[in-house]
Amino acid sequence: MPALEPPSADDLALPYRAMAYNDAWCNHRLLAACTQLSQAEFEKRRTGFFPSLRATLNHILVVDRFYVDAMEGGDLGPAAWSDPEPCGTVALLRQAQAEIDRRLLAVVRKLDGPALQRVVLVHRENRVQQERLDRLLLHLFQHQVHHRGQAHAMMSGTPVAPPQLNELFCAGEAHLRADEFAALGWTEDAIWFATG
Repeated sequence: MPALEPPSADDLALPYRAMAYNDAWCNHRLLAACTQLSQAEFEKRRTGFFPSLRATLNHILVVDRFYVDAMEGGDLGPAAWSDPEPCGTVALLRQAQAEIDRRLLAVVRKLDGPALQRVVLVHRENRVQQERLDRLLLHLFQHQVHHRGQAHAMMSGTPVAPPQLNELFCAGEAHLRADEFAALGWTEDAIWFATG
């Protein structure tokens, strides 16, 4: 069991870092479960904001690309929406989502208090929105949770049981995620004790 010593009180980026890791972990779990679906089940019309697992999970990817690019200082903007379903298979989607999750983790690993207040330029269709990074991160995390929840419900109607996604790294349960963390190349300390 990991030590229960508290992280530094000066680590203002901790909640954002923890959420970014949690999102990547949930994406990893959900897409691993989706690999057990047939292509037909992946594409099958279902009830949700988007009409299939394929459409819903691609939407998460596209929106992640849009916002992470802005956080990195890019100007991808509306070009992110040029293909609303860039990944036709779970294998392609899993690879693309893992890549954008790594990019988001790289953004949050560099954060400290002042960096959280940095203004991000978000290139919209007819304007450039200015938004603080902390607010933009919270918006992105909420978006991911919202649509992953829909995908989770959709999976309940398939032959594959949806994985548990409603956990946030309780210290006493580290052993339950150790194999997944090892596969992802993560350590508990990287999340809870990293410095900006």
